[in-house]
Order: sequence, then C-alpha cells, then structure tokens
Amino acid sequence: MRPPSLSARLLAVSVVWIAALTLGGGLLLERAIEDTLVRNFDRRLADVLPRMVAGAELDAAGDLVGFGRFALDPAYGEPYSGRYWQVSAKGRADRRSRSLWDRTLVLDLDRPCPQVCTGRSDQFPGEPLRIVERDVVLPGSTTVFRFAVAEAAGALDQEVARVRRLLWTSLGLLALGLLALAALQASVGLRPLRRLSASIAAIRSGRLARVPERVVPPEVEPLVAELNALIAQNEAVVEAARTHAGNLAHALKTPISVMMNEAEAGSPDLAQTVRREVATMRRHIDHHLARARAAARRPDSTARTPAWPSLERLARAIERIHADRGVVIDIDGDREAVFRGEMQDFEEMAGNLLDNAAKYGGGRVFATLRCHGEWLELVVEDDGPGIPVPLREGLFRRGARLDQDKPGTGLGLAIVRDIAAMHGGAVELGESEDLGGLQVVLRLPAVPPAPRGGRRSATARLA
Repeated sequence: MRPPSLSARLLAVSVVWIAALTLGGGLLLERAIEDTLVRNFDRRLADVLPRMVAGAELDAAGDLVGFGRFALDPAYGEPYSGRYWQVSAKGRADRRSRSLWDRTLVLDLDRPCPQVCTGRSDQFPGEPLRIVERDVVLPGSTTVFRFAVAEAAGALDQEVARVRRLLWTSLGLLALGLLALAALQASVGLRPLRRLSASIAAIRSGRLARVPERVVPPEVEPLVAELNALIAQNEAVVEAARTHAGNLAHALKTPISVMMNEAEAGSPDLAQTVRREVATMRRHIDHHLARARAAARRPDSTARTPAWPSLERLARAIERIHADRGVVIDIDGDREAVFRGEMQDFEEMAGNLLDNAAKYGGGRVFATLRCHGEWLELVVEDDGPGIPVPLREGLFRRGARLDQDKPGTGLGLAIVRDIAAMHGGAVELGESEDLGGLQVVLRLPAVPPAPRGGRRSATARLA
C-alpha cells in the first residue's frame, strides 16, 4: 500500500491539531464566558438581599410586616414583570412581591443557606428564573426567614446564546485561516523537494551532472550532498569497471595473438606456449577481477570487525598451507583492536600480507596489532632477503613479481593497497629490525577503545 504524500501528512496533522485546539479551547472559553455572565447576573440579584434584610420589620408576633426602609424597584410591583421577591419561614405566612401576583416561589426551606445560594428554576412554565436565597434571623426573633430574589433568565439566555454564536463563528474563521496557512506552508515548505526531484530528472536525462547545492535550504543540503556523493561514487564505479574491462581486453589481446600465431605456424612448442600464455591470461583476469571487486565494494561505516580472531584464523590457515616449509607465524599486540569495516576486507588484506611473508620469507613471520586512537596498524615482518628501496614502489603495480620461482600472480600488494585506500588507510613498506626481511605496515581505521583500567597484550604462538 502506497504511503500518503508528505503534503497529505502535513495537512492531516494540521487538521487534527487545529481541530483539537479549536474545539478544546472553544469549549473552555465558552464555559468561562457563560460562568462570568451568570455570576454577574447573580451578583446583581444578590445586591438586593442586604437592602431587604436591612429594611425588614416585624410585628409583635414575630411576623414580617414589610420593608419600611427598603425602596422597592417599581418592577417588583408590576404583575409578572419578571422580577420577584419572597420571604418565607416554616410555620409562617409567605410575604411576596406584587409582581408574583397569584404565583409563589417554591423554596426548599429544608436546605440551609447561611450564605447566599444561587440556582436556576423552571417552576414557572415558559419563564426560567435565576433565584438568589439566604437564611436570616432578624433581631428580636428566633425564626429563620428565607429571603429570596428571582429574575427571569430569558435575557441572560439570549446574551449567552449571542456570545456563544460569536465565539464559535470567530473560532471557525480562525481555524479556516490556520488550515489555509498550513496548506500554504506545506506547499511552500515542500517546494525544495520538488526542485530536488526536477534536478534528479535532469541528471537522468543528461541535462545536469550534479544536484545544485546552493539553491536548496540548509535542511536539505545534507541530503543533496549525500546524493551527489552517491552519484560520484556510481560514476567512479562505472568508470573503474570500464577501465578494468578495457585493460583486461588489452592485456588478453597479446596472449591470444601469440597463441593464434603459434597455432597458424604449426609450432612444435604450441602446448608449452598455450600453457604459458593461459597462465598469463589467468593472472590478468584474477588481477582485474580482484580490483573490480575492491572498487565496487562500498565501505560500511557501521561494520565492526574484531581484528585478533581474524588474524588468528588466517595465521593457522597459512601455516597449514606452507607446512612443508615449516612456516611459523607469531602474532602479538592488542587483542581488543577492532577494525571499522567488514571482515571480508580485513581478512583479504591481512591474508595477502601473511601469505606473501610466508611465501617469500625464510619461514618466520611476525604479525603485530597496534591501536593509535582512531587508527589500527597491522605490522607484518618476515626473515626473507628483503626488498631494496628503489624496487619497493614497483611492487604495487599489477603483476609485479620479484621472485618468479614462487607461484602467484603478483597482485597481493596491489589489492591490499586498493582496499586500504577505499577505507582511507595506507600501506607502507620498510625493513624489519627484528627479522631483517621486509616489513609491511597496514594502517586502517579503528574503533577507539572504551576507557579501561588497563590494556591486555599477549603473544600467541600458533601451531
């Protein structure tokens, strides 16, 4: 199933986020505004209660007879005006405002209201009320009177509805504006990726060689740099393959011509000539195949290879191969050394060096592993005759062999140098101080060792 586009993902996230914020914020804001309007409404009603209590007058029997000092609002004297008051007590007659006319406020006298109690009532059909109540004991009386003031809540409900409509309309317009902004951001923000796609299409069609790095924002520059590096590497691999194919064809041309000439001339040494030229062709084929594999293999920056176990395996194998000559390989150094690369690469390099030392030396080989920070060194020494300084660099050329009596293709050091260079390493030739023969120093990237109390070093005698 094809995943959704980046634009669709960005818009989906924006829609969900904006909708959640708008809905959540709108509900909270709506509740806050409604509570504020209701509190203000109730506070205005509650302001009437202290004046009623201050103006209350009792007769000799303890009944409320009126509010001598209470200036009544004219609305309380107009029937069904929407503003009402009432004073009630258990066992005593209710005192009601004229505006109630033939109606009575139903008050729950069993519920104590030592402080101001507010609430909503629908006891009058078609006229919802807001009621404010308080229990008061008047001077000279032990009776608990319930003072209540009520007002029709229709105007309050209309105001709340109006504010609610205004709020949700405003939030809806704001959400639409934010969604339009998110769509614009997705379109403008992803434009560099569309330019990158166009550049890749131009590279494929041959109109461009590389993706321009200056026309992309900093966030996309690493991607462009990696893409250009990949293109450069592919070009290098293709060019190397083309070069190796051309070199191989050129190298095979001469042996083939020699065999054809010998065959046409009916030479009596044809079989020997064929064997000699086929051996030459085989060396060329092995050389170019090995170098093509080394050039095509891309180093893996995440690969880790413990060097000591690989070196032990190679030493045992090479000792068995040259057992008839009594070759002995000693290894020494850092057992914890780790090569930052693939095991195949390390064993191909180390195997070539150990095999050359065993083949061309006198039978003794020293191999030493050393770590210097982020670099690993493999030093291979033999007790052979060594190589003069002027001839050392020539050993890295393809097919270079100083000892023609020993079997081989003369490709070992060239392959080692190619693979080491691929990893950013190097190979150096020198003279062994201990054995007197050739010393080869292979320098490769290593994984820096973790801080420890000490480093173990040991010498292993391999049988």
